[in-house]
Formats: sequence, structure tokens, C-alpha cells
Amino acid sequence: MTSSFSALPIRVGLVGTGYVAKMRAETVNADPRAKLVGVAGHTPETTQEFAHIYQTRSFSGWADLISNEQIDLVIVSGINRDHGTIVQAALSAKKHVVVEYPLALTVGEAEDAIALARSHNLLLHVEHIELLGGVHQALIQALPQIGTPFYARYVTMTPQNPAPQKWTYQPDLFGFPLIGALSRLHRLTHAFGEVATVSCQNREWQTIPNSKHYAACLCAAQLRFKSGLIAEVVYGKGEAVWQPERKFEVQGKSGGLIFDGEGGVLINAEGDRPIEVASRRGIFAKDTTAVLDCLIDGTPLYVKPEASLYTLRVADAARRSAAIGQVVTV
Repeated sequence: MTSSFSALPIRVGLVGTGYVAKMRAETVNADPRAKLVGVAGHTPETTQEFAHIYQTRSFSGWADLISNEQIDLVIVSGINRDHGTIVQAALSAKKHVVVEYPLALTVGEAEDAIALARSHNLLLHVEHIELLGGVHQALIQALPQIGTPFYARYVTMTPQNPAPQKWTYQPDLFGFPLIGALSRLHRLTHAFGEVATVSCQNREWQTIPNSKHYAACLCAAQLRFKSGLIAEVVYGKGEAVWQPERKFEVQGKSGGLIFDGEGGVLINAEGDRPIEVASRRGIFAKDTTAVLDCLIDGTPLYVKPEASLYTLRVADAARRSAAIGQVVTV
């Protein structure tokens, strides 16, 4: 994709009205190089309210927004299930696209989207803000200090009681847990490379019979990397989770790294030493600004869609492993 903007501002259409969409709208409105032309949400009421707050036009649906000739860039911040469909439609309409992870819920749909962007010479950026966050940046910088890493463990547990009746608790809308929460695996593939095999177990709890929503889920996977490193990933949320936890640890031949919440510690033969971790504040603004820099100046982005696709393949291997109860080769 080459820079294609000689006239500014870049005209932006936004799909979604949730928290991330709000962060995107604020950044676009604050940048003179871009203009928020319109928004399409899940319901007319929320869409109109969003449009009023951010001084833009309310569209009746994402299809109308995408077909509008006044839009150059579409940002997709809605329900996971719809990502692949909306992205391909926007690319077919010759729009540049930014989409929150995952690019799609299936590998095939994601592959088709990347091929479509390439054939039309359009930008397709899959947001992975976890790579921009202070914890991941500190991890990457500190890794050389622990020698060859051989074990990693990443746990995110979120108690919610009662569980919210939101799409993020609805499997057909959110996707398999490690697909919907793809960043849990992407931190690892970014840091440690290619995965050889995956073994995964997944459990969901329902409190209302035949409900589309679950009350809680717990997904645990073990990854064997081609380097020999073993990693464990645990993702849980909802009413069956009682203790919040957000911990990332890596053990190496010469030391260990422990990140608990927003704090980090390096442990080696000389003792413990705190690691400085930058704040997460402004992370969506940083991603949005990077997209505008790429479109206008040709500045390379911090992540390629092919990297997100690879992690999606790993996540899909975890899904298949949980379904058949066997180790799956990636």
C-alpha cells in the first residue's frame, strides 16, 4: 500500500459506538489531518446520540456508511462476528480499513480480507494496542537480560457478578475465547515467534437455560513454540471467577520477568529489580495517529495484518484442540 492522499483531511467513517469507538472519534476530531464524516451503530438511538456528541452524521447502518463516496477510511469497532463481513465490504468499496482485533472469526475470512486489500492496494490495519502498551514494551526491552526464555505464563481473570448481558458474553458474537481475546496470544507470538503445537481446554457456564449468553468462561491453553519455549495462557471472566488477576511472567536461563498489573520486576542471581512500565493512557490515540501517519506519509505501521492472521491461526488451533480434546499442530 502506497500513500494516496494529496488532499486533506482524510474523511473517516466509524462503525460502532462503544468505548473504543469513542476513543477513535476523540482522536480523529482532535487531528486536523482527519475529519469524522459519520458513524453507524447497533441501534438508531445510540448512533444518533454518538453522532450528536462527536458532531458527525448518523448513518442508518454500516452498509450505508461504507457506500458513501465522502468516506476515505472506515474504522470498524463493532461486534467481532461482523468484522470480516464489514471489512471485506469496505475494501470492495475501495476504502482503507482499520479494524479492532480479531480481523475475522475464521481464518478463511481473514485471508480473504488481506488478499482483497492487497489486490486493491488499500490499507488494512488490524489494531493490536497490546503491543504499544507499557507492559509489552517493557517486556521486549527486558527479555535480553534473562537469557534464553523457556517458559511463559499469561493470565487474565476478570470477575463479573452478575455477568453482563453483552455481546462479549455471547459466543456466536464474541467468538471462541482466545479468538475474541486474540491479544492474549498475540503478545506471545510477537515476543517468541512461531508455534508448533497447541493444547487447549474451554469451559462455559450458563445460569439461564437455553440463553445465548454464558455467565462465565474459562479457557486454558498450552503452546509449544518452535524455539522450544512452553507457554500457558489462561483467560477467564464472569460469575465463576472470584479473584481478579492480570499477570505475565517469563522464565529464562539467567533470570525471570514478572509483570503483575502495571508493575514489573526483573529477578536474577543479583536479586529483584523493579522495571519501569509506561502508562496505558492514550494508547488508542497512538494507534489512530499511526494510521494517519501511514496513509499520509507512508510511515510503516507497528504491526502487519499477516502477523494478526498468524495469531488467528494459532487461536483457531486452540479452538480445534478444545473441541476434539487433542493436541493440534499449527
